[in-house]
Amino acid sequence: MSDFSIKKLEVKAGQSVTLGGSDTAETYGINKEDVRKKTKELHKKFAQLQEKLYAEKDQSLLIVFQAMDAAGKDSTIGKMTTKINAHGARVQSFGKPSKEELAHDFLWRIHKVAPRKGEIVIFNRSHYEDVLIVKVHGWVSPEKIERRYDQINQFESLLADNKTKVIKVMLNISPEYQLLRFKNRLENPGKNWKFNPGDLVERQKWDEYMQAFSTALSKCSNKDSPWYVVPAEERWFRDYAVAKILVETLEEMDPNYPEPDYDADEFTAETIR
Repeated sequence: MSDFSIKKLEVKAGQSVTLGGSDTAETYGINKEDVRKKTKELHKKFAQLQEKLYAEKDQSLLIVFQAMDAAGKDSTIGKMTTKINAHGARVQSFGKPSKEELAHDFLWRIHKVAPRKGEIVIFNRSHYEDVLIVKVHGWVSPEKIERRYDQINQFESLLADNKTKVIKVMLNISPEYQLLRFKNRLENPGKNWKFNPGDLVERQKWDEYMQAFSTALSKCSNKDSPWYVVPAEERWFRDYAVAKILVETLEEMDPNYPEPDYDADEFTAETIR
């Protein structure tokens, strides 16, 4: 298998992104059978690096997942978190803002759940909802939306200055694929609960959402907090690509176990009781 580079999925700083018409089932020539074992190895490596990050308690990692409905955010997150230490990681989901949250600036509810030192936090949706669904529905003025891009960049820069690495993953699917997933939810009684009639309303605004995503990706990707656009219709490729992004990010952060605060030579398995 040729070595696949995550750089192919990264949105470069200043790059203009246009999602419409992109191949959401792209696998970059990778064979499904070739990556099954590799993906499992990456999940194991992710858990090992997460343990080091937790022990070190000097850096932290924020992983943002955004996508259209039925793109597979929940299953992607679930597969990445099966082996990690729950003490040093958590998943934070964001739905409709509460009255208290609406009484503050749009980043208030985000900042208070950002990762602590040594922690990995995964956002299932995020502050980007405020330049996606809010923009598409026109709930605030265009001028306010434009200011929010700068505010998001400043917020993520603040996190980076405090040793929180931010990476953002957009799981990219087509409207046709989404429709198939919706039908599957209706045909499978065990998945009926996942179907929301309101999602059909949002489908009618697909082009507006793609434009909103494209603008957010273009304006809010940089070296310290890059966006990655992952074709998500082939789930095996999606899982492999996401695992590779996260492992390579943590390897670059290079967390290390701390030195013990005691003289290890004084203690052996034979001497402690």
